[in-house]
Amino acid sequence: MHTVTANGAAIPALGFGTFRVDKADTLRMVPHVLKLGYRHIDTAQIYGNEAEVGEGIANSGVPRGEVFLTTKVWVDKYRHDDFLRSVDDSLAKLRTDHVDLLLLHWPNEAVPLAEQIGALNAVRAAGKVRHIGVSNFSTALMAEAARLSDSPLVTNQVEYHPYLSQKPVLDAARKAGLSVTAYYAMADGKVLTDKVLAGIGARHGKSVAQVVLRWLIQQDGVVALSKTVGETRAAENLAVFDFELSAGEMAAIHALAEPKGRIVSPQGLAPAWD
Repeated sequence: MHTVTANGAAIPALGFGTFRVDKADTLRMVPHVLKLGYRHIDTAQIYGNEAEVGEGIANSGVPRGEVFLTTKVWVDKYRHDDFLRSVDDSLAKLRTDHVDLLLLHWPNEAVPLAEQIGALNAVRAAGKVRHIGVSNFSTALMAEAARLSDSPLVTNQVEYHPYLSQKPVLDAARKAGLSVTAYYAMADGKVLTDKVLAGIGARHGKSVAQVVLRWLIQQDGVVALSKTVGETRAAENLAVFDFELSAGEMAAIHALAEPKGRIVSPQGLAPAWD
């Protein structure tokens, strides 16, 4: 699996996401995908499955040092002392002394961004986190976070799929040396019936899901998260490194973007999007 390099981090280009994966499925799937060859696992405090992710990694037989592990601090833990305690709690659940990447999960105007970034830097300085970043940040917030941080940010994790152009975020991230990590790649299943994507898949002997994941990781500086609770689908999602989309096919997928393509925009959390 190839990696995306960003401000000193080498991030496996395809990750296994655990959003809305229940505890039993997390315990089953995490060791399975690691045995398949995945080396990037993404979780978060709010997902409620950090303990199962930690147990799954421990049960996989894959050394911890070979797994790139990401988690995210929830918005109600952004005050400095709460933040530090929450990271210790996450590490205990994950059965590790560090995570490879720690993200602010969503913006929270109730706590000064300088305090949030200060806490991120504090846990990194303490050796509890190798790299830091943000999630669901606009370009303006991303720039301000980078300005406030002593250590470089390495990613902005955002919704990104064929129906949502993230060009402003991508351009700003690349200019600042950050990667963009894409979640909701399948647009909540909408892509699976898309005729353009199906046609491209037919030409390559690949599924629509494989085409979308390939489209993401073929872009400069983009990491893709895949999620499934099926063993067969997990293997299929990993089989995206043996073909390449043409420039025309890439453009055709980009052309599917819609003005109202965004799916995830929770009131009270979402910033003013670009």
